[in-house]
Amino acid sequence: MTRTITPRLRTLVLLLLAVTGVLFAGAAPASAHAALTGSDPAQGVVVDRAPTQISLTFSEQVALGDNSLRVLDPKGKPVQSGRPANVSGTTYAVRLHAGLADGTYTVAYQVVSADSHPVAGAYTFSIGAPSRTVVSDTGAGAGGGPVGLLYAVGRYLSYAGFIVLAGGAAFVLACWRQGAGVRALQRLVVGGWLTLTAATLGLLLLRGSYTSSGRLGDVLDLDLLGQVLQTKTGAALVSRLLLLAAAALFVAVLFGAYARREEEEGADGDAAAERRDLGFGLAIGGVVVGAGLAASWAMAEHASTGLQPGVAMPVDILHLLAVACWFGGLTALLVALYRAPADIPLGTDAVRRFSRLAFGSVLALVATGAYQSWRQLGSWSAFTDTRYGQLLLVKLGLVAVMVGLAWISRRWTGRLADGSAAEEASGAAEDAPQAEAEEQAPLATVPSGAAVAEAGETGPTAEQEAPADPGRAAQLARQRAAVETARRKRVRDADPGRAGLRRSVLAEAGVALVLLAVTTALTQTEPGRTEQEARAATAPAASSPADTSGALTLDMPFDTGGKNGKGLVRIDLDPARVGANEMHLYVQRPDGSPYDIPEVKVALTLKAKRIGPLPVAPEHITTGHWAADGVQVPMAGDWEVAVTVRTSDIDQVTVSKNAQIG
Repeated sequence: MTRTITPRLRTLVLLLLAVTGVLFAGAAPASAHAALTGSDPAQGVVVDRAPTQISLTFSEQVALGDNSLRVLDPKGKPVQSGRPANVSGTTYAVRLHAGLADGTYTVAYQVVSADSHPVAGAYTFSIGAPSRTVVSDTGAGAGGGPVGLLYAVGRYLSYAGFIVLAGGAAFVLACWRQGAGVRALQRLVVGGWLTLTAATLGLLLLRGSYTSSGRLGDVLDLDLLGQVLQTKTGAALVSRLLLLAAAALFVAVLFGAYARREEEEGADGDAAAERRDLGFGLAIGGVVVGAGLAASWAMAEHASTGLQPGVAMPVDILHLLAVACWFGGLTALLVALYRAPADIPLGTDAVRRFSRLAFGSVLALVATGAYQSWRQLGSWSAFTDTRYGQLLLVKLGLVAVMVGLAWISRRWTGRLADGSAAEEASGAAEDAPQAEAEEQAPLATVPSGAAVAEAGETGPTAEQEAPADPGRAAQLARQRAAVETARRKRVRDADPGRAGLRRSVLAEAGVALVLLAVTTALTQTEPGRTEQEARAATAPAASSPADTSGALTLDMPFDTGGKNGKGLVRIDLDPARVGANEMHLYVQRPDGSPYDIPEVKVALTLKAKRIGPLPVAPEHITTGHWAADGVQVPMAGDWEVAVTVRTSDIDQVTVSKNAQIG
């Protein structure tokens, strides 16, 4: 049997390594899920006087370290003073030394987004006049290099360990209770626990270097480890380790006391009730521990930020548990089909129970996956236009293949059930006269080795007579039991239904390995919704044709949601060129009449160059008309013009369009 399975397992392992390498090698070093939306001073500008601080604004909250914001002079020396701090909302600043000389300065940032991924970048500005700078390496190595690769492998192993641990235990408790005493299943589940524990410890040690320097030498830096423990991701990893301690107790009881009670036959009513109570307690405890382990991912990654985190995190937990029941149970079923001993055969009832469990898991995956896809993509076009959507399409295709293979497995299960029923009927007919003959035969001598070998092929012979010595009789009984076990195993393995089920389940497991690699890559990829929003901010938008003077006109409908909250904002920018411009802003009701509102604000942002938002405060001229003189546009580009309209104390909305200025 070992010679038969080893090449197949070796092929699966090589396939897993190849797919993992391709997916991780093709990933960007740092999947930026938070974007820099503004800075002061802005990128590329020349200021007359040295600023007292540098401030950066991101699209979401980020986590800062001591060296998250650095400012380097033309010679590459740091000129920031103290630690960076959050000054307001998503804006962060660091103070500068006084008396900075003229020249070009480099601002380097390295932060961690709210969904745990590192974000790094750099830009320059000048004081007085631009100059040459020696800065070439800003140290933005977060998320890349050997540490990034090790971290990605650690994430994959942690998912795999959780799936095997949770799914294997669920298979034993829900599908095949006798499997608690099967050594191969015990090794599988314990191996899942060991893999998840080792991967979690590795991620905890790698985390500091992964989000900062990216150097292997910093993996054992205790200061970095202390900083990691104060972050949301660090707390999630520590919580996972604590839950794994509870999982170890669960595994010990499952394969200890519970396995012994399942092996007991003919137990009285009290013992049977005690066994049921223990099984019920293990089921409840397993669900609680499994949900807690799944929550350690949900509370620190994509589900914890963005739209509807209060709904997304429970959905993500349910999704992970469904994946574990399906993939982990499938792995346990594969092990049982190949490694279950002949005296504890895997019955068709267990296979059917797993089929129902897998079907329920697929339904849960469809429901939770649909919600997650809407939340992370937001539009149909994101399926093909973003890396996240493309990976999700690959994942959906692999799931469809697995469902097809599962349907084939269900058909083999039906044939296996029919074959088992026929085998039981024929076996009973053959064993009846044999048992009668054995009862009438006297005990004599222990058979020779040749007789035992012959018995293994043809059944007990007339020469097999037990000795008068009780010891020799016990030896003969053991030999007969071994012969019978070998016969049952040979008959079981020759069953075409079981062989077909093995092949289909093995194919499912191979697809599951690839699917797990794709899923791991998805968790490290920027969601399609945010990627499309970033593209939309820099894409040209439709605008009214410019007049002969070069003026730009933008019409933007708005709806604040309150009473009289609908209308139209029209912006005229003249001459719409680099330098000073004159801006007129008109607000109209849906019928075209002028509309006075309590407040209106304008901001200009050139996201391609990370300039802005540049605020504009127009003055009220007359009913529905505001104006501002000297609106400075520092450089030509595709600018986002955002208008915030407030129609009451609580009703407010921001609308925007992009336009080429300059």
